[in-house]
Amino acid sequence: MKPLTYGRQWIDDDDIAEVVNVLKGDWLTQGPAVDRFEQSLAKYIGVKHVVTFANGTAALHGAVAAAGLKTGDKLLTTPMTFAATANAALYVGAEPVFADIDWRTFCINIKKAGEKLDELPQKIKAVMPVSFAGYPVDVEALKVMAKEHGAVLIEDACHALGGFRGSSQEDCLTRRKIGCDADMTVFSFHPVKHITTGEGGAVATNKWEFARNLRLFRNHGITRAPEDFKGQPDGPWHNEMQMLGYNYRLSDLNCALGLSQLKRLDSFVERRRDLAGLYRMSIAGLSGIYQPPPHEGHAYHLFPIRVDSEEMRSALFTHLTGQGIKPQVHYPPVHLHPYYRKRFGYQKGNFPEAEKFYKDVLSLPMYPSMEDSDVERVVACIKQFLKTRKAR
Repeated sequence: MKPLTYGRQWIDDDDIAEVVNVLKGDWLTQGPAVDRFEQSLAKYIGVKHVVTFANGTAALHGAVAAAGLKTGDKLLTTPMTFAATANAALYVGAEPVFADIDWRTFCINIKKAGEKLDELPQKIKAVMPVSFAGYPVDVEALKVMAKEHGAVLIEDACHALGGFRGSSQEDCLTRRKIGCDADMTVFSFHPVKHITTGEGGAVATNKWEFARNLRLFRNHGITRAPEDFKGQPDGPWHNEMQMLGYNYRLSDLNCALGLSQLKRLDSFVERRRDLAGLYRMSIAGLSGIYQPPPHEGHAYHLFPIRVDSEEMRSALFTHLTGQGIKPQVHYPPVHLHPYYRKRFGYQKGNFPEAEKFYKDVLSLPMYPSMEDSDVERVVACIKQFLKTRKAR
């Protein structure tokens, strides 16, 4: 019986052909495929600029740097995320601070975020909500709060490419692709995400200044654009390092794969929604199993269920693994990682909702190449587990 993992890529012959074309061409690193991928993604999202990065973590780092955060500043985010979200603040010398999650969305609690902003006026220079699992976080409410406090709003949408806000019944001006609402929006193209470039990430923005700083940051802080030179050019070879940057560039090879995958993004997301619907129908009413919050624009990077207890979660994880089904747990709350405990003094109980969520959550297999029968198999194993547990 084939193994089922919580997520995986879907590569077809067209994807391979596009990468081979680049291998046979003149450019392997920063070439025309990068520009085409950025422009195509910008058009898909509905923004003016997309800047690609070597991975999602580099993109988060770039966004925080482009926002101007520095030592002494703070970034507000959620503790229920991958550590890279909060780490991005540390990379520029700033400090991440947290607001607990909302059980209705699994995303940052809007009320608690507002309280944290009021508690630290003038200190929080950026707000970075996470569209957890693909659920579109309430960016509109956060946008108002961020503006009132002079903070930059950066959405971590690494789980949410292809999702949307608004209703599918509304016109296209009201239904907005995730990526066009915040000052900057960060995406990931890791193999388990909605499309893959192998490794890769991007930042979407409508602001030219952010885009310019992002492009500098990913390329050692160096520009070769004559219109941006601050000194007199020495000749046609002239370039200038204008900030401290990094080599965070994405290659033509990666972008060729991304361009091919982008053609199937909507079908990938639609399939994820179909699978989620099948899961929802199949597990409805199962004792001790709780479904993730619904949203019409959900992109379903993950399908995280909750169970009655930490002990039950561990037992179900072991049972599924024994049947060739490999779920995952997303995520240990950031504040409870040893590094954060040691450096900032965080301890259990600081963010009780995120901590309870972590004890109860389990991400079931979710990727577009799954068959309906794969979902049925997962649910059958869950039912078998519940039956055996009840018989004890």
